[in-house]
Amino acid sequence: MPLRFVTKPKRTSASSSSLSFLINPTFTLFSYHSFPSPTPQRNTNPKPDQTLCLSSKLRALPAQQSPSSYYVSLLQSCIARKAINPGKQLHAHLWHMGLGLDIVIATRLVNLYCVCDSVTDAHILFDRIPKGNVFLWNVLIRGYAWNGPYEAAISLYYEMLDYGLVPDNFTFPFVLKACSALSAIAEGRKIHEHAIRTGWEKDVFVGAALIDMYAKCGFVGSARQIFEKIEVRDAVLWNSMLAAYSQNGCPDESLALCSEMALAGLRPTEATLVTVISASADIAALPQGMELHGFSWRHGFESNDRVKTALVDMYAKCGSVLIARNLFERLKEKRVVSWNAMITGYAMHGHATEALVLFEGMKEKALPDHITFVGVLAACSHGGLLDEGWMFFESMERDYRIDPTVQHYTCMVDLLGHCGRLDEAYDLIMQMKVLPDSGMWGALLNSCKIHGNVELGEVALEKLIELEPNDSGNYVILSNIYAQAGKWEGVARMRKLMIDRGMKKSIACSWIEVKNKVHAFLSGDNSHPDSDAIYAELNRLGVRMKEAGYVPATGSVFHDVEDDEKTTMVCSHSERLAIAFGLISTPPGTRILITKNLRVCEDCHDAIKFISKITEREITVRDINLYHHFGDGICSCGDYW
Repeated sequence: MPLRFVTKPKRTSASSSSLSFLINPTFTLFSYHSFPSPTPQRNTNPKPDQTLCLSSKLRALPAQQSPSSYYVSLLQSCIARKAINPGKQLHAHLWHMGLGLDIVIATRLVNLYCVCDSVTDAHILFDRIPKGNVFLWNVLIRGYAWNGPYEAAISLYYEMLDYGLVPDNFTFPFVLKACSALSAIAEGRKIHEHAIRTGWEKDVFVGAALIDMYAKCGFVGSARQIFEKIEVRDAVLWNSMLAAYSQNGCPDESLALCSEMALAGLRPTEATLVTVISASADIAALPQGMELHGFSWRHGFESNDRVKTALVDMYAKCGSVLIARNLFERLKEKRVVSWNAMITGYAMHGHATEALVLFEGMKEKALPDHITFVGVLAACSHGGLLDEGWMFFESMERDYRIDPTVQHYTCMVDLLGHCGRLDEAYDLIMQMKVLPDSGMWGALLNSCKIHGNVELGEVALEKLIELEPNDSGNYVILSNIYAQAGKWEGVARMRKLMIDRGMKKSIACSWIEVKNKVHAFLSGDNSHPDSDAIYAELNRLGVRMKEAGYVPATGSVFHDVEDDEKTTMVCSHSERLAIAFGLISTPPGTRILITKNLRVCEDCHDAIKFISKITEREITVRDINLYHHFGDGICSCGDYW
């Protein structure tokens, strides 16, 4: 038996009396000078602006002089304008004229209240009228699917079935939208079965809703199965499938589907391209993003500023800030979102000066918003610009009336921590206006690791355990702080705590894409077909690095491990294996891009600086914190990360 959602809107005294104007014969909201004649003429449809000219004379008109079709037209105009108050006045008139229960008129009134965000009023009216009309149920289900509570939409759907009505191709998209909002996959599957039994599964609107529901619940494979079942596909269906891939981090599939769509003779929309390009940006899929760039240009979007802004964001997030800036300068109109994309791009790649110079230029042409200041403060944090950071933080509230959010405070905590002002960072957390989240305490814990502050590190971990008790990475960071301080009993305590709580250290993984194929490596990995060549390259690099002055930093490796083994352990970390593979698999001078799921350790950070100088390669490593651009022995982060 399907799960029944029984949540209904609370009928408080306030909500129950919200239609009290219906029993007030003197109800009027406005005083107007004109009202269009209700007498049917050649064209009785009022213009939208005439809807707002309801006169008190309306109340005195006999019902027989006001045909229901005319009132339906008036209500449609109110709906189009979302004119709730004139609609209520018309509702009161209709009620007193005895037309309030006319099913056609009542359905329009329910629709009016739904589109004006008065779903409770819509439900009260719904309960008073006959319910043999599927369209009426659809209107109220849609109202809850749009405005919530979403459970009420699903509950209404089952009530409709109990009433003996059969859902149509409008019912399913609305109730599936509610399932999507709740990530209610079990309920969504049951409604999918109903769509199959009623013959609506292959309808394009129902299919698009099913694709959206499965995608939002993380079942992109099921979404694709729905897509394949529908033989006649319109642009809406294609765009739904593209959005499904984008939401689930599948840029390769998005790109392939874009090509299929073009072959089918359908042109992607602006919204579609922005969605799939943004998905590539979020996972730093530069090759796919570049192909989407070419695809959008070939299909006539080269002058579209929204698509260009998405490309600016994509290139910036993927580390190609020069290309991003070139596209940014070619925008016809630079909106706030465009400035934000470029400023944030500079910030995340450690180009603090460029970010702040661009911000000064923005202030002359656009009004910065809260996202702008997140980028600006992040730039100050990555650049260690403490005075500038405080100046912008204070200016944000004083000059732009922007209240600091947890993101802004996190940037300041990170900045203070990187500059060694750990006590000030802690004081800021204690005094700020918002509740600290795990990101903020994580920033403090990371700063404690950089500066070896055991006491504050313990405080930060205690708070993090309250917020995210199952994140093993936090325990590992404090364990490393203990190790650096030589407090091996603390290391043992952390290790025991993780064992007692059934947690394992997150496995470090780094990956590199070579010739359209992704190669992933774990620390100490020997599973790659080219492992012998990879380790030979690491040994060759190790000799040259030692000659150049490199000394392995093994301070955070457990004290019960021999020195030679410690060196071997740090020298075979996953990012080094990926870099070595990149060096032997690409031509000299080729930029190497590595992605790592965890933070780059201090020793690997130091080692990659040496490797970049020895090999004369630009090496970019994207770790969990930011992008590191290594070149000629220097990292763009300035050793702040």
